[in-house]
Amino acid sequence: MICVTTLYEEAKRCFLIADPDEKLDATLSVVADWDAGNLSLEGDDEPIAFAVPGRLDRPILVAPQQVSKRGFGSVAKRASLIHSLAHIELTAVNLAWDTIYRFRGMPRDYYADWVKCAGEESKHFFALRDQLRAMGFDYGDFTAHDELWGSAVETGHDLMDRMGIVHRVFEARALDVVPQTRAKFLELGDSKTASILTMIANEEIGHVSAGTRWFRYRCEQEGLEPDATFFQLLQQYLGNFPKGPFNRDARLQCGFSENELARLESEDAAFRQKRHTQ
Repeated sequence: MICVTTLYEEAKRCFLIADPDEKLDATLSVVADWDAGNLSLEGDDEPIAFAVPGRLDRPILVAPQQVSKRGFGSVAKRASLIHSLAHIELTAVNLAWDTIYRFRGMPRDYYADWVKCAGEESKHFFALRDQLRAMGFDYGDFTAHDELWGSAVETGHDLMDRMGIVHRVFEARALDVVPQTRAKFLELGDSKTASILTMIANEEIGHVSAGTRWFRYRCEQEGLEPDATFFQLLQQYLGNFPKGPFNRDARLQCGFSENELARLESEDAAFRQKRHTQ
């Protein structure tokens, strides 16, 4: 079979589509084409460093501290929480396509990982948006922030940094918080949202694992010790450490080392102790 279209071209096309329905329908079609062997990894065009993905005017993007109030105390607050998760999932689709389009010359398995990720994140968005609609709301009805995409822009010049920060910090946070959020929805008798969050929690393990795998791959290529490099990146990009508590079992499944977890937990304990004594 002769592949006339490259994965890079299709990744760029999906990334730039503004309408979520069209973007995710295109995403699932590209995933099917990739799985069928219809897309090549050839092409020597210089990737464009896009500042933003294709997106509609809504949701309105605000600073993280200004997003619509989220919580469990009312239907609107629960819907706002689900909306924030849906926005993260849609951003993750854009991240997957940018990660494919921007970084060339990697092994085929690298691209396979992120194509799969794009497809799974699309399913997550559709499921969350359907639940929003069942509650009388829709995607775009609440404000959202762009912190996750901002981290992608910051790390767009270096694949190792992208894997270390976007996937091993921001995406890994879902490993810690989604199970807690799921438990709260179960307490409220919302088994539908809880089941969606179960799917997300299970599949995010694969996504963070991919981030770890390719982070360590690049560290090895550059002769860098992965654990030390990860903590160096934390200081470089965040100036601090992620806050716990950490889902130790899930993070170990995703390739975090015992050394990394011990350091993260130690820094978190020191932070909490300092805050307690102030």
